Formats: sequence, structure tokens, C-alpha cells
Amino acid sequence: MDLKEKLISSFMAFESNVDVEHPVHDVRTEAMKNFELKGFPSKKEEAWKYTSLNNLQKVDFSIFPKEENTLEYKEVKRYFLHEIDTYKIVFIDGIYSSYLSETTHDGVDICLMSSALTKEMYKPVIDVYFNKVASKDESLTTLNTAFSREGAYIYIPKNKMPKKPVEIIHFATGNEASLMLQPRNLVIVEENAEVQIIERHQSLTTNEVLTNCVTEIFAAENAIVDYYKIQNDNTAASLIDNTYIDQKSKSVVKVHTFSFGGKLIRNNLNFYQNGEHIDSTMKGVTILGDKQHVDHHTLVHHIEPNCESHQDYKGIYGENSTGVFNGKIIVDKIAQKTNAFQQNNNILISDKATINTKPQLEIFADDVKCSHGCTIGQLDEDALFYLQSRGIPKKEAMALLMYAFANNVLASVRIQEVKARINKLIAKKLGVRLGFDL
Repeated sequence: MDLKEKLISSFMAFESNVDVEHPVHDVRTEAMKNFELKGFPSKKEEAWKYTSLNNLQKVDFSIFPKEENTLEYKEVKRYFLHEIDTYKIVFIDGIYSSYLSETTHDGVDICLMSSALTKEMYKPVIDVYFNKVASKDESLTTLNTAFSREGAYIYIPKNKMPKKPVEIIHFATGNEASLMLQPRNLVIVEENAEVQIIERHQSLTTNEVLTNCVTEIFAAENAIVDYYKIQNDNTAASLIDNTYIDQKSKSVVKVHTFSFGGKLIRNNLNFYQNGEHIDSTMKGVTILGDKQHVDHHTLVHHIEPNCESHQDYKGIYGENSTGVFNGKIIVDKIAQKTNAFQQNNNILISDKATINTKPQLEIFADDVKCSHGCTIGQLDEDALFYLQSRGIPKKEAMALLMYAFANNVLASVRIQEVKARINKLIAKKLGVRLGFDL
């Protein structure tokens, strides 16, 4: 039995354990039909031309953990942003850990997707927002929708801001020989509200883990969403991350993605601007080695006039690693006065590393400012020589240049503790110690 067949048969068992009278039942059933029809994406599809899931489909993943596991805080403290106080929504092998979590209903709802999907008090919100911006056609998104049950539910009412940032962390412990996880997150930020979120998927085992995650984000008028994805997993873990963002007028949404670890990572980041004077920002730093593979796939759809979008992705690739960047900006005919910027810059520090980059513009309006570009190169030999001539060893000199290369992405990180953590991760990835912060 291949993975697709196993998932289809597992869905029948999954459905027998949930309330078939619940409105989400029909959504799940329709989603599974779509996945059954399409199956896993292949390299024959243009969007997956450089990323193959064939090897993952050969693994005999457990679809549900057979037993619940526990973790002590001291075992996983280093994965939390422990320098500051945060709300925490923590899952162990896909199961909520109340011991490691800190949720709240004090003016805002920072809690569980399973509660939101099953409790009557949340039904009005679920009816309006659940599965409304996520793709109904993308096969891995529909697969997640079919199994949607657990994840983070964050609801920030009008004019509210949580007292502290929110951390969403998924741990895999290795209880199963191989495990597939399908978390579903729903983030709703109403008018004049604000939230900061840090998301992390962390495997604590050398066993294979495949996470197929979907996050829906709704930013109402004048809302602010500041989202950070930290991807520094071990080389037995793979992540497919689908994020869909619906923005209304004057909202600001920023997503920073830091990809340092994991065997295969695919980030699908989709912004839909449904209003005027919207600001959408997506930035990323990727540093890879060994045989790692990271694929950034972005979309910004400018639907109405007077909006901005800014994309800036930096990649550093060593050893036999592979990077992919495919960014698309669509400007509709009525979306005049759009200001859209897209840039992807890459450094290859190994002659065996590969980068495939494809920035795209589809512009149907005539009064816009849109630009895109990409570069692929190596470290500046003159700059490297200059630093070495000042007594800086070559390894540290290379690290300094690579830090400078990534600096403009890190400069826009608003949570200083996140910036400090990323600095440390970059230094560790580059194998150096530097006595300064960016």
C-alpha cells in the first residue's frame, strides 16, 4: 500500500471517530475527494518542477500516533523563546501538551483548533473563516483539510493585542518509526488589532517525520500581523508549509521565514490583498548544507489599488544542497498605483550546490511600480581579501560577508529576542563565533 492509499483508508477511520453531523464533516469529505483525485504533486507540474516528493511517498508513515508521549520542559527549553514570556501552544507527536502550554481567553482566544471545531461557542467564527482562504485545489492543502483536527486557534477581537507574543511549537519524539503530522492553524485578527506569532516544527528523533501544515490568516482593516517561521529541524524531518493570508484595507502583514535545517522544506506563502492601502511583506534567509532542499514558493495577488508588497529572500548554499525560489506577483487591471518589489539573491559556496530561481510578474494595470530580480554568485573575492589583510581569518571573514549579505532581512525583525536567536542560529550554521549582533 503506497502513502496515498494509506491516507485514503486512514481517512475512513478518522471520520468514524469525529462527529459526522458537524458542518466541517462535509468540508473534510469534499477535501479528501479532491486529494484522491489529484494525489501528491509531481515534477510534471510546473510549480513542483524542482522538488520531488517521490522518496517521501515510499516511507511507511504512521498517520496517527499509537500512544501519547510526554516531555519535560528542561528537555526542550532551548527550542522555546525562553528569554521573554510568551503564550505557548505546544503539541507532542500531534497531541496537545497542556503541561508545556500556556493558553488564554483573557480578552483574546489563544487556544486549540480542536476546541474551535467542536464547541458550539466557536461555530459562528468557524463558519465565517475556516477553509475560506485555503486552496480547494492544491492537493496537499486539501489533504490537510481532510484531516484537519488539531493545531492553533488564535482570535484577536477588535482593538485588542495579546499581552505577549504567541509561540506555536510542534515536537516529534520518535515514538513511531516514521510519523506524518497534519496541523491546522487559524489566525483571525480583527479591526485595529495586532498579534506577534513564532512558529516552529522540531523533531527530537532521527526517525522520519513528515509535517504537512496549513495556516489561514485573516487580517481585518488596520490589523497588524507579525509572523516568524523558524525552520531548523534535523535532517530526518521534512516540512510542507502552506500559508494563506487574506488582508483587508490598511492592514499590515509581515512573514519572516528562516530556513536552516530539515531534509526537505517546501514553503507555499500566498497573500491576497482584498482592499486598499495594504502592506504585505515576506522576507527569508536560507542557509543550507549537506543534501538539504528548500523550496520557497510565493504569491502576492494585488486585487485593489494603492497597495504595496515587498519580497526579499536571501540564500546561502553549500555542499550538495538545493534551493528553489519561485515568486509570483499578480496585479489585477483595477489595482492601479500598486508598488510591488521582489528580490531573490543567492550565494553558492560550493560548486556542488544548486539554486533554481524564477521571479515572475503578471501585470494587467498600467499605472504601477513593479520590479523583480534575482542574482546568483559567490562571495566577493576582493572583499574577502580586504578582511583577511586586516588580520581576520578566512573562515570568520567569509562569515562576516555572509552576515552582511543577510542583514537587511534581519533588520526588519521586530522582536529583539527572535533576532538574537536567529543570529545565533546563523553563526552556528556557518560554524563561527562572532562577537556582535546585527
